[in-house]
Amino acid sequence: MLKVRVIPTLLWKNPGLVKGVRFDSWRRVGTILPAVKVYNARDVDELIVVDISANQEGRSADAQWVSGFAPFCFVPLTVGGGITGADQIAGLLRAGADKVSIGTAAYDDARLIEEAARRFGSQCVVVSIDVTRRSGEPLCVARSGKETTSRDPLAWAREVVERGGGEILLTSVDRDGTMEGYDLDLIREVSAAVAVPVIASGGAGNYRHMVEAVQAGASAVAAASMFHFTEQTPAEAKKALAAAGIPVRRNAAVEV
Repeated sequence: MLKVRVIPTLLWKNPGLVKGVRFDSWRRVGTILPAVKVYNARDVDELIVVDISANQEGRSADAQWVSGFAPFCFVPLTVGGGITGADQIAGLLRAGADKVSIGTAAYDDARLIEEAARRFGSQCVVVSIDVTRRSGEPLCVARSGKETTSRDPLAWAREVVERGGGEILLTSVDRDGTMEGYDLDLIREVSAAVAVPVIASGGAGNYRHMVEAVQAGASAVAAASMFHFTEQTPAEAKKALAAAGIPVRRNAAVEV
């Protein structure tokens, strides 16, 4: 089994970082550069930074903005928000991103995944799949949760991988920000359907939730509220995962 990654998620909404509940009710939680510097020192494996206002404003995450904090990020960095074309991806990679997260635009034209994988390699193409169960059966949502599509998450996940997506960021909209636990059934089904890593997102509230997500099939666990609003830390999360027999990248802080 590959080592499981612990990944904080930072959501940027001009002019700073925010965190909400179910993709709504945003609270300000600081600014991006200090957060990046703090996480550098907290044993994280990667960072995900998403400009959540980009789709609403009809633009992509700003490469100049990324270049302002990327040099201070010493772990792999995924950037997302409003990406609609391969040239935008190129700009973000030049600015310092290691991977990009594609969401809404892939629903509009899935060939974007193919072009991105062809030009930059599947290893840097993370496809964001946001899912709601509000109408009963799980459905993919787009445009930062504002639009529910008719797409089935399992079928979409398979198509994403067939087109070259190298990783899936799987978020439960219904559990986002609640800290009540991940949607384990969703994680289990999607992880079993594809052969690429699945990052579990949406609902983490404690270390046990992370252990459960990995046991359900996730290759990585992402969290925001848990790290923003409690005293729980990525290093302690790794220690809990290791204690449960799950392989993690170890250092002195996570030896068990």
